[in-house]
Amino acid sequence: MLTMLIGYALFINLAGLAMMFLDKQKAKRGSYRIPEVDLWEIALIGGALGATLGMELFRHKTKHSRFKFGFPLLAVLQVVGYFYIASFLG
Repeated sequence: MLTMLIGYALFINLAGLAMMFLDKQKAKRGSYRIPEVDLWEIALIGGALGATLGMELFRHKTKHSRFKFGFPLLAVLQVVGYFYIASFLG
């Protein structure tokens, strides 16, 4: 079960990172963007750390307060949650 948790955490955080990258590229080209609600959904289901890293690495959404403060706060809570769950799984 611990392997599944680690796999899920890696997958969902890589997805969050990729979504921030793709949205930044779309913003540069002026093409259709990924809706903010989709970015929040991936963050809420466990990908906040990846989305936060993507936000900082790609300088994307850093001027929006709800992203600038919301994603990192959610990321901290999720990392604590992952470790808490992992402590029960072995």
